[in-house]
Amino acid sequence: MSQGDMKQPLLTSPPATQGSLTDHLTDAPLVGILGTGDFSRSLAQRLVASGYRVVVGSRTPKRSAGLFPEEADVTTQQEAASRAELVFVGLFVEHYLTLRGLKEVLAGKVLVDVSNGTQINHNEPSNAEQLAALFPDSVVVKGFNVISAWTLQTGPRDGSRQVLLCSDSVSAKNSVAQLSRNMGFIPVDLGRLSSARNIENAPLRLFPTWTRPILCTLSLFLFFFLFNFLHDVLHPYITSGRNVFYKLPVETVNVTLPAVAMVMLALVYLPGLLAAFLQLQRDTKYRRFPDWLDRWLLARKQMGLLAFLCAALHAIYSLCLPMRRSARYMMLNAASKMLYAVMPLDVLPDDLHWEDSVEFCRFEHFTMKHRARPTAEDLHSRLHHWCIRHQLHS
Repeated sequence: MSQGDMKQPLLTSPPATQGSLTDHLTDAPLVGILGTGDFSRSLAQRLVASGYRVVVGSRTPKRSAGLFPEEADVTTQQEAASRAELVFVGLFVEHYLTLRGLKEVLAGKVLVDVSNGTQINHNEPSNAEQLAALFPDSVVVKGFNVISAWTLQTGPRDGSRQVLLCSDSVSAKNSVAQLSRNMGFIPVDLGRLSSARNIENAPLRLFPTWTRPILCTLSLFLFFFLFNFLHDVLHPYITSGRNVFYKLPVETVNVTLPAVAMVMLALVYLPGLLAAFLQLQRDTKYRRFPDWLDRWLLARKQMGLLAFLCAALHAIYSLCLPMRRSARYMMLNAASKMLYAVMPLDVLPDDLHWEDSVEFCRFEHFTMKHRARPTAEDLHSRLHHWCIRHQLHS
């Protein structure tokens, strides 16, 4: 984004009219926001639309005032931190140290950490824990990091509605949970602040529930592809010398895909049957399933979509087969015409297969590619080797 675009407001608010929202928010709760990034702007817009008063703390309030809704009060970080009891920290973790001067002002207040990491964190302290260590007299709540700025702008109906929360203070967590409900989201309590690492890693895991279904699909595809290769390609080549390796990219794949789709579709319905039998055996439906069955049940949607993908690819490959067979027929027909043109009919065997004449079509293609026509001696030598292979005499 260019510097000129950064000066334009990210969000536009309707002009204030008589009896507007500003006149009715004098008794509304005041929420503070530290930071002027895209997320902070979208958060301010959603808070104002939800009936909250918003004060934004910025290092350059005059330059940032035009980027926020008119109902939001853009001021210095010191004033915003002193006025609000609940403050959203909309800064990168690298910039937390710039807030050290607000330690006394933020003492006893609720800080909501909305930051995310750049890579999955396994052993290091989470961003929320670092913020809590920097402000020991404040109460830190981790939340809203799985909500995008776009979701805040367009409304929770167009994105994920769950807000993952964790904190060591139950009262502070309940306050943020109620705020999220008023904004139209659904809070999910994940316990103490030590769970913040898992919450911060959540946006970094791409399709976390797709790993096992994709591995299962790839394993089935490799198994069936290897079986079809051994049965349809390698076995004819070893036993009768027929070279049908041309089937690998299209025909062998096309035979493999429906087998994978059918097995994956069966795996979609099988866990439901197992769960039903397990409930009948236990004579109750209120006991938890085993972990392996629970994960299998949760992966049914992904497995069904992968089965549909294999079926769709099978349909596409099936449409390509007639074109491939037509081109192969034309090639074999041209090769056979060359063979019959240069060799007497009484010399050719009655059981001549068109695939035996492919060598002549390939030879003609090679010579024409190099702008050289095959001589009579070349054709005779080629035909002689072919006859020897079939135990004939030219």
